[in-house]
Order: sequence, then C-alpha cells, then structure tokens
Amino acid sequence: MTNITFLGGTDTVTGSKFLVDGGRGPVLVDCGMFQGPRDVRQLNWDDPFFSAAPLPSEVLITHAHIDHTGWLPRLVGTHGFDGPIRCTPATADLLSIMLPDSARLQEENAEYANKKGYSRHRPALPLYTVADAERTLGLLRPNPYHEWIETPAGRARFSFAGHILGSAHIALDTGGSRVVFSGDVGRWDIPILKDPEPPTGADLLLIESTYGGRHHGDGADPDTGIAEAINTVAGRDGVLVIPAFSIGRTQEILFRIRALEDEGRIPRLPVILDSPMAIDATEQYARHHEEHDLEVQALEASGTNPLRPARLTFSHTVEDSKAINRRREAMVVISASGMATGGRVPHHLKRRLPYPENLVAFVGYQAHGTLGRELVEGAERVRIHGEEIEVVAEVTRLEALSAHADEGELIRWVEEAQPKRIALVHGEDDGRKALAKAFRERFEAEVLLPERGDAVEV
Repeated sequence: MTNITFLGGTDTVTGSKFLVDGGRGPVLVDCGMFQGPRDVRQLNWDDPFFSAAPLPSEVLITHAHIDHTGWLPRLVGTHGFDGPIRCTPATADLLSIMLPDSARLQEENAEYANKKGYSRHRPALPLYTVADAERTLGLLRPNPYHEWIETPAGRARFSFAGHILGSAHIALDTGGSRVVFSGDVGRWDIPILKDPEPPTGADLLLIESTYGGRHHGDGADPDTGIAEAINTVAGRDGVLVIPAFSIGRTQEILFRIRALEDEGRIPRLPVILDSPMAIDATEQYARHHEEHDLEVQALEASGTNPLRPARLTFSHTVEDSKAINRRREAMVVISASGMATGGRVPHHLKRRLPYPENLVAFVGYQAHGTLGRELVEGAERVRIHGEEIEVVAEVTRLEALSAHADEGELIRWVEEAQPKRIALVHGEDDGRKALAKAFRERFEAEVLLPERGDAVEV
C-alpha cells in the first residue's frame, strides 16, 4: 500500500508538493514555492512538511517553474536533503538558470527591504541563498523522456506535457497501482513545443485545475491580441509592458512578435527582453531541438531564428534595466515576473502605470493576492515597493496566451486515461469545483478535492 500526502498546491496554484511513501522510502513529486498573499508566502518559512514525516529520499520534478521547484534550495539548505533530484534534461538546464536567479532575488529583496524599511521583520532574511541553490544543482539527475527509472516508491517515467521546455507528466508505478502526476498540462497547436502526450492507465490521476470552469478567450486569436496591443502603443508613442514568465510565455511572445513582423501586421518597434533569466532560457529553448515542433524545425532549417524579432535587444544588467525607464519612444518591454510579484517588472510598472499612453498586457494566470491580479481586476491604485502608484495606463489580459490547458483541453487530456480516481490540485477553489463538476458529468471516476495535509492510499 502506498500513501500520497498533499503538502501544497491544493487550493492554490502555487507550492506544489506531493509526498509518496511506497514503503522503501518516501519520494517527493515537485517541490514548489508558495506565492501570492502574505499568509500563503509565509508557508515557505514553515516546516509543514517533514514534521510528521521523514525527509524524502528522492525528488521527481515535473517542470522548472518556481511554483513547482522554487522550494528545492530551502529543502537542501535548511532541511539537509542530499538525495537525487530527477527531471528531464531540459528541466535540469533551466533549473541551472532559475534556482540561482531565484536565490539572488531572495537575497536582493531582503537587502532592498532592509534598505527601505518596509519589511515587518528586522532584519529581513532571504528564504535561501545562492549557495543553497548551487548545492541543489549538484543533486540534479537528468532522465530522458519515455525511459523508466527506479525510485524507492516504484518505477517512474516522464512524458511530454507541452507546457514549457522540459515539462513532463510523471507516471509512477507504486504498490501495484499507477499514479500519474500531471504537472502543468500544456495546449495543443501552440508554437515551439510538441503537443501534450496523454496519460495512460492511471489508477489515480493528480491533475492541475488552474483553468477549471474557464475557456481561453472563447476562440480569441493570440496573434490578434498581441498585434492590437503593439499597434495601440505605436499609435500613441507609448510603452507596452508585458509581465511574462521567463520560461515559456516569453519565448512564445518573441515567436509571435517575429511572425507578426514578418507578416507586416505590426511595426518593427524596439523589443527589449529585460530579464537575465529569460535571456538565458531563450538560449536553452533554441538549443533543445528534441522538443521543437515541426513548425520551428522548418524555420530553423530555412535559416530563420524563430525567437528573434527584428529589433530585439537584451537587458542584462541592473543599469541596462534602469536605462529603459529613461527612454521616451514607442517600444515593447518584456520582463519578469509574470504575476508582477518580483524581479524587474515592478520597477517598470512603477514608471509606466501613471501615464495614459502606456499599456500593460498580462499573458498568464494571475494568482490571488498578486500585483498582477490586482491590476487585471481593475485596481485604480496599487502598492509597489512600499509606494502607492496610480493606475492610469491601460491594463489588459491576453488570456489566449496562457500556457495552461483550459477546462475543455483538460477533459481532452484525461479522456484517453479513464482513471479510476482523480484528485484536483493546483487550482483555486472556484476552478477546482467547476472542473470537478465537469469531470463527474463526463467520467465515472471518483473525483477528490484534497486539502493541504490530506492523504490518500493507492
């Protein structure tokens, strides 16, 4: 008998952690950071996790996004984990960028909070350090797609999830049953990456529910949305700020801007990628040809760089980033983080939100309690770095650019598996309940809505 304990990523879209104890030692599937409101972020400092359970002997990672991996350096640095961390080769390459970057942000944010005095803690401390992140990278063990690997909880296999480079869903054969962890399910016919592969033969399926009860733009064309935003700022000499996740959304946006330029649908404005992590990740996207779809392969064969608009420049340093805010011309600034919770994009928002010629376009899910969520819900004033900022710029959401499958796509993904039980995770309550209703109407499976700390047997 195998026990699965839900340690995070249940009634929230962040903090994904699932502990599998199959008798020969527990295995952790994903090790994500909690993001969002202060009370949710506080969970990152707690020890919810191993107070009543042994330290995991291994970790399996579905993909590189911080809400699935960002707690790894804390696990290593504070809790002393030193076992293998298994993931796909592309995920390992992305983590070599993302985890040190996340650690640097932790250190920089603590330093900035101490300098400005807006933290309630004296002194403010980082959740983990760059040294913790570097130790974590030494534990990574890349494994190819479709090859079975042995873990203390049973044999496991990675399959394409189509969400970001390196993303996978994980099948784990444990205790005579098969458990499938969806990670984040991608979408079909999206540029750059291969389509999601369906799960097979799941006795228990843990599936994300980010967009439960929702459909992406009801058929809206993402190229049209980007073209309208760029043409709008071009017409009024404004700046288009796109808060974008460094991994996945950034690369798709670059692909689409380049294609729109080639088609003559938009002017060739300066496009500035202001995120060292996104710059490095874009290089990894270009390198991992094994994950490219046929369209990208054809472009590369013709000598076209599919991820390079005509006037693309990279902003590597802090000084480069500051210089952007002194420029007065129509341009596009793509910067992290995607929910505007950290990184460089809050600085751009402070500079651009008070002016009507500018436009801010969000291109991914905005979790409850984030600055991005406040803005897309129409806040007239927001607080950034302790300062109150008036929102005069236009704010829009390009939902068709989401990297997550919507409700209909999740149903499509599950149909071939016909699991016996389905546990809905990685979603807020409204989305989980809506998806549970849709699944119960369509499938015979028992549908579970676990809470953090709950456990099930397989």
